[in-house]
Amino acid sequence: MKAAWYEKIGPAEEVLKVGDVDAPKPQAGEVLVEMKTSGVNPSDVKTRAGARGELAFPRIIPHSDGGGIIAAVGEGVDESRMGERVWIWNGAFGRAHGTCAELIALPSEQAVSLPEGSDFEAAACLGIPASTAYYGMLCDGSVEDQTVLVTGGAGAVGYYGIQLAKWSGASVIATVSGDEKAAVASEAGADLIINYKNEDVVGSIHDFTNGEGVDRILEVEFGGNLSVSEQVIKPNGTIASYGSVAVMEPTLPFYNLMFKGVKLNTYLIYIVSESDRNMIVNGLNDAMNDQALTHLISESYALDDIIDAHRSMESNRVIGNIVVTI
Repeated sequence: MKAAWYEKIGPAEEVLKVGDVDAPKPQAGEVLVEMKTSGVNPSDVKTRAGARGELAFPRIIPHSDGGGIIAAVGEGVDESRMGERVWIWNGAFGRAHGTCAELIALPSEQAVSLPEGSDFEAAACLGIPASTAYYGMLCDGSVEDQTVLVTGGAGAVGYYGIQLAKWSGASVIATVSGDEKAAVASEAGADLIINYKNEDVVGSIHDFTNGEGVDRILEVEFGGNLSVSEQVIKPNGTIASYGSVAVMEPTLPFYNLMFKGVKLNTYLIYIVSESDRNMIVNGLNDAMNDQALTHLISESYALDDIIDAHRSMESNRVIGNIVVTI
């Protein structure tokens, strides 16, 4: 089969290869998926570059997200799954063979039935961006009639977070860093959009909420935004954070948060519990069946152009998702 791979960590142009490798066979409990798309995420390029440590396997086929069709099943898997359109999660997490190949064999539960009307490009965005947004926004249940804040509202996660919050019945505030990103957040359905570069975020949120603040924050930059978050979060509110790159070891204003009863939920989408994973999978499919989600596919590359796809992700200039077609 044709695949992209690397056998050492380093710059994309130096380590990524495209060619023929042995095709996998599904083992007991597994399915073999004929891949149609593969999603490129920041974690994929960081792992390839070495930011996640040394090479975990002698050869790595990258990418955890993707979409395709089940071509074969292993022992113990219902043969009726043959021909099923699916989206994939954790394809490359803790595994040598990810989705950037013509075929992937993986546990049956990691190939999720793709709702009718959803295409394979959308499938390549669900395992990390949409799942991260779903857990952060809805892991504690519905946010109906609540006011939520989505930081980085034009990011791949933030874009889904806004849509999922609106689907759940919330009023949504989003922060962005410019007019182009404001347009993206508006398209997603945000009720108030604040440019944190030149607007008073705290004042704007207090004005919008009549001084009450927000019930929940879906947070892309915990440390960098903490001084704002502690001022705008309601008593007994929740900050659900999946990143803190700018300030990796923030000083925690413990008593300010404690006396407001604020709950902190830091999470890594790859290692959520089985029950949470089931909630995410079922919830995302429900949202897609309700036609509540649009997918921001900014760039699409052929498998032969995998180096360009990785370079684009590393540029930090892309608004939305990057997909490789197989």
